[in-house]
Amino acid sequence: MTSAQSESRPLLDDLREAVKAGFPSAVADLSRLVRIPSVSWDGFDPAHVEQSADAVAGLLRDLGIFDEVVVSRAPIRDDVLGQPAVLATRAPKNGKPTLLLYAHHDVQPPGDEALWESKPFEPTARGERLYGRGAADDKAGVLAHVAALRAYTEVVGEDFELGLAVFIEGEEEFGSRSFKNFLQQHREQLAADAIVVADSDNWDTETPALTVSLRGNVTFKLTISTLDHASHSGMFGGAAPDAMLAATKLLATLWDEQGSVAVSGLTSRTAETPAYGEDRLIEEAALLDGVTPIGTGTVLDRMWNQPSITLTGIDAPTVQNASNTLIPSVRVKVSMRIAPGQRATDALAALRAHLDSHAPFGAHLEYDDIDLGDAFLVDTSGPSVAAAKDAMAEAWGREPVETGIGGSIPFIADLVEVFPQAEILVTGVEDPDSRAHSPNESLHLGVFRRAILTEAVLLAKLDGRA
Repeated sequence: MTSAQSESRPLLDDLREAVKAGFPSAVADLSRLVRIPSVSWDGFDPAHVEQSADAVAGLLRDLGIFDEVVVSRAPIRDDVLGQPAVLATRAPKNGKPTLLLYAHHDVQPPGDEALWESKPFEPTARGERLYGRGAADDKAGVLAHVAALRAYTEVVGEDFELGLAVFIEGEEEFGSRSFKNFLQQHREQLAADAIVVADSDNWDTETPALTVSLRGNVTFKLTISTLDHASHSGMFGGAAPDAMLAATKLLATLWDEQGSVAVSGLTSRTAETPAYGEDRLIEEAALLDGVTPIGTGTVLDRMWNQPSITLTGIDAPTVQNASNTLIPSVRVKVSMRIAPGQRATDALAALRAHLDSHAPFGAHLEYDDIDLGDAFLVDTSGPSVAAAKDAMAEAWGREPVETGIGGSIPFIADLVEVFPQAEILVTGVEDPDSRAHSPNESLHLGVFRRAILTEAVLLAKLDGRA
């Protein structure tokens, strides 16, 4: 054993004990945050997001290690401010690097509460999991930062030399609309050598993952219209095209018979993927008996390296309120994921060209509420990435898997644009059964504890202590 190894082993043991001792407090703090229904979407009480921001700021102030902790808002546009975010800063000493820790304290709406086995904003422990909206995505990310800093400070004291910035966003679930302006507004305070984005997942509950690729996204609302007004379906049906007919014919052209995207101009990426069979997909994605997977290629290629298109909502008369009329307009929400390597603007242009050229019966198409996010590939060659992977191996007892994510975190492209020299470390506290955004969202407590220890070890490595 080398001298460095002999010195680092006691530090790892001390950090492990500090995380273990502080874990009940971390879970209690997380539970208090989960009880705050901090939904950042329009139509929900913004006071809850403000309450959540104040609670997070209090947790960071209580650490006693920051030069400044503030709650701040950046503009979305001149007359509209974004939701409150929390910013904490600590200057580096003696040439040590600065680490920026990111998470978000806002959450998705709970959805249909009848589908929850316990109340969405009442954290409930069942087995090894803590259930509640935001318990995993991403209030656990917030507490992973807080608890890791708490453990590290307990072991090495408050006078460490590593610089820190903590940015806890308040509107990630509503499109990070003020994110770029926040970066510009606080550019000096947020400047860092490495950035930890704690908003991803792990390979499974026993194996850590470092996310190295993310698909981009294009979302918009599409209105398909064929008539000026509704007409009697018995009198005119069979001659006048209604919007539902046009919509179903048009939208069906987006996929081929295997369920793969069939839009010219969208690209795929070629990359090696870990072993992941269709049996695992069927289990983790909860396919019903007899339902088969879609697409071609390896399962992870389909989810990480190929485009996908999903219709996430439709406005049309409900079955309960249906009448015998030809529907004049149908409105749908389209969500497209883009393979790494293609820009969102190019993918949007390709999808619009496809829809415009395939509109049946001369149907009129109207696009609005367009939102774009570019894909991202992590440069894994830097020293902070190596330190993060070593920290995961030490904390989990297993080597990490480099993974892609089928979902999108568009603001990472903004971070790279504003801080091009910073290394990006996309980590997280979720696992394949966390069900983020869905009913019965949950956090695996073993994953949570190991994620805290991972970050505490990373702090030590970047601070030059291990």
